[in-house]
Amino acid sequence: MKIVFASTPSQEEEINGLVRYIYSNIFPNFFSDEEIRQFEDLKILHPSKDFNTLKDAFQVMTSMQTLISILESSRLAEQYEAVFNKNMATLKEFGLFFPFEFEQFLEAKCMKNPMLSIYTKADNELII
Repeated sequence: MKIVFASTPSQEEEINGLVRYIYSNIFPNFFSDEEIRQFEDLKILHPSKDFNTLKDAFQVMTSMQTLISILESSRLAEQYEAVFNKNMATLKEFGLFFPFEFEQFLEAKCMKNPMLSIYTKADNELII
């Protein structure tokens, strides 16, 4: 007999928060607003199902956090490519569509000019 624990609602919320973080803090550093809009239409990183077990949810959260750490590093180094690919495969295994290659982020980082994006979180908010 094997006992497994179901994923919790707070884990599901954490995964959704990580997806929002990637869309608002990571993607705008590499892609244009139009490209990010297309990613939303393609449902990139949108969970298609609930995660069955605690282990599944933790693997997804860990993979997303690892990808975030790699992509937020000040200098993308090719030494991270194997780790990037491993975590990308884990996301795919759990039904999260993430169709990128490490080279795309390397190229995009070199080409992207820093500019405002509608996807980035506001630094401040006015209350009227």
